[in-house]
Amino acid sequence: MSFSMTGFGQSARHFGGYYVQFEIKSVNHRYAEIVLRMPREWTCYEDDLKRIVQRHVKRGRIDVNISKEKAEDSAKSFVVNTSAARAYLDAARQLGESLGIDDSLTAHQLLSMPDVLISEDTLPGSAHPDEEWEEVLKSGLEEALAGLVKMREKEGRHLSKDLEERLSKLEELHAELTRLAPTVVGDYRNRLRQRLSELLDGTMDEQRFGMEVAIFADRSNVDEELTRLGSHFEQCRELLRAHEPVGRKLDFLIQEMNREVNTIGSKANHLALVNRVVEMKAELEKIREQAANME
Repeated sequence: MSFSMTGFGQSARHFGGYYVQFEIKSVNHRYAEIVLRMPREWTCYEDDLKRIVQRHVKRGRIDVNISKEKAEDSAKSFVVNTSAARAYLDAARQLGESLGIDDSLTAHQLLSMPDVLISEDTLPGSAHPDEEWEEVLKSGLEEALAGLVKMREKEGRHLSKDLEERLSKLEELHAELTRLAPTVVGDYRNRLRQRLSELLDGTMDEQRFGMEVAIFADRSNVDEELTRLGSHFEQCRELLRAHEPVGRKLDFLIQEMNREVNTIGSKANHLALVNRVVEMKAELEKIREQAANME
C-alpha cells in the first residue's frame, strides 16, 4: 500500500483543568523533517514525541502543533516565581553597574518577563505528576497521527491508481515501439536505395550500399532500451503494491525510464517512433509529478 505525503490529523484531551489540542499536517519533502511546536514546559518530552511520529511517518515535512488552554470551568490560578524574578533583578543590577545606567525594574515589568508569572500546576509537586502529562501527550499524539495516516493512505490509493493507469499507457506505447522498431531498417534501406538510384542513374555499389545499411541498423538498434523499459515498468508496479515508502525509488526509476526514452528518441530516425517517444515523455512527466507526492 502506497502513501501520499500530504495529510492532516487532529485530536484533543481534557486533563488537569486544561484543554489540550493536537494538530498534525504533512506536506511533500525529500526527506523526513519533523517540526514540533508546544509549550516550553513540555520540551522535555520532545524526543519521545518525535520518535512516535517517526514510527508512523517515514518521509515528508511533518508539522506537529500541541497547544493548551485553561478549560472554561477551571479558574485560572497563577503564582510568582520569585527565584526567576530575583534572577532578573540581579542581571539588571549587574548590567547597570557595567554600563553605568539605571538598573531599576518595576513589579509590572518583572511580571511581564518569561517564567516569572506561572501556573500553579507547572510547579514541582503539582497535583498531576509528570508521568500523567506524558501519557496524555503521547495518547493524544497517537490519535492525531492515526487520522494523518488514514488521510495519507486514502490519498495514496488515488495516486497509485493514477500511476497504474499511466503505466498502462506507457506499456501500450512500448508495445507500439517494439512493433515498429524492426521496420526502421527496412524503411531506411528502401529510401536510401531510391535516393541513390535517382542520383546515380540506377548504378550503385551494392557492397558499399550494404555496409551503409548495416551501419545504420547498428546505430539505430533500440532493443536493449526497449528491454530495460519493460523491466522498469514491472518494477514500478511492484513498488506501487509494496508496503513501504516508495517515493524515492519511484523517482529513481522515472529518471531511468526518461534516460531510456531519450536514447530511443536520439537513435530513432523514424517519424512514427519519434512521435511515440514524444508521447512517452509527456506521460513520464505526469508520472514524475504524481510520484513526487508519494511517501
